[in-house]
Amino acid sequence: MPDKSSIFLIGPMGAGKTTVGRRLARILNLEFVDSDAEINKNTGVDTATIFEIEGEDGFRKRETRALEELSSRGGIVLATGGGAVLKAENRELLKSRGFVVYLTVPLELQLRRTRRDRKRPLLQTPNPRKRLQQLNRERDPLYRETAHWVVDTQRNDSQRLARELATHIRNNVWHDDSTSLIDAHRPIQ
Repeated sequence: MPDKSSIFLIGPMGAGKTTVGRRLARILNLEFVDSDAEINKNTGVDTATIFEIEGEDGFRKRETRALEELSSRGGIVLATGGGAVLKAENRELLKSRGFVVYLTVPLELQLRRTRRDRKRPLLQTPNPRKRLQQLNRERDPLYRETAHWVVDTQRNDSQRLARELATHIRNNVWHDDSTSLIDAHRPIQ
């Protein structure tokens, strides 16, 4: 059973992990941390620059080190990068050290949310739609493998979603010692 004092948000870019995470942390009176922002702060450069200099492999190594440190903290809401689940080591860290929520997002909404963002190295391509489809095919099974709970973000604004997540966490994760994850994979609508 994971340490239920920390909440880890996983999912693709544009799912709302940072926006919802900030609001959820405020509601639950927890510290909010964004793993990509921590990596950027520690290196002094943005993610695109790390990708340019070290490649995706270099970034993923930094990401694993950051997740190791961040997931060992208690009482946080952690928004992870979209590719955090690519390494089995990261998936296991997250699953074993906190309550993991997979925020899903339909492709059209993901495209709308990311269309103007030039800081996402994996979207600097002539066909962002095709790239997002490919990433979703590769990563969705990994997100589902890692998550204790899957949440569809399509119909909820971030404030309402954060409130619903907080209610679920308070009622089903923090207050139920024996079966808190029994119905965890049921998406909320």
